[in-house]
Amino acid sequence: MYSSKELRRFNHLISETDAAYHRAAVRLGLSDSAFHILYTLSDSGGSCLLREMCRLTGISKQTLHSAIRKLQDDGILSIETVGGRSRMLHLTPEGERLAAATVLPVIGAENSIFASWPPEEVERYLSMTQRYLEMFREKTRDIQRCDPG
Repeated sequence: MYSSKELRRFNHLISETDAAYHRAAVRLGLSDSAFHILYTLSDSGGSCLLREMCRLTGISKQTLHSAIRKLQDDGILSIETVGGRSRMLHLTPEGERLAAATVLPVIGAENSIFASWPPEEVERYLSMTQRYLEMFREKTRDIQRCDPG
């Protein structure tokens, strides 16, 4: 079975969107992981639980931990243990300055795009995207690799 014309277009748009964010990160001098971590921390008011960071960014745990370690070593974020085993990530003052110079202009650009659309189009786009995601999760929940031999 091959992808439909619509599915190929959809996949192309997702890939091109990912590539546009990657190019933005590169232009800002950030790795993709650092970009997403700074973005998420900024969007969360400067702090975020590590488990939420994992969920919100979709970055693998190994890659996320490596990027966090580097950002911590660079003085961009700090880690605080809360509630026994949970860890909270915080932007440091240096991290806040870096975020203001990098990810906040990107968030501004994104907000201006949605602001330029009629509210009903924004709602339709978001609800259709959410519906697709929920249905995709449901339909792929039990998919496993099939051995063709």
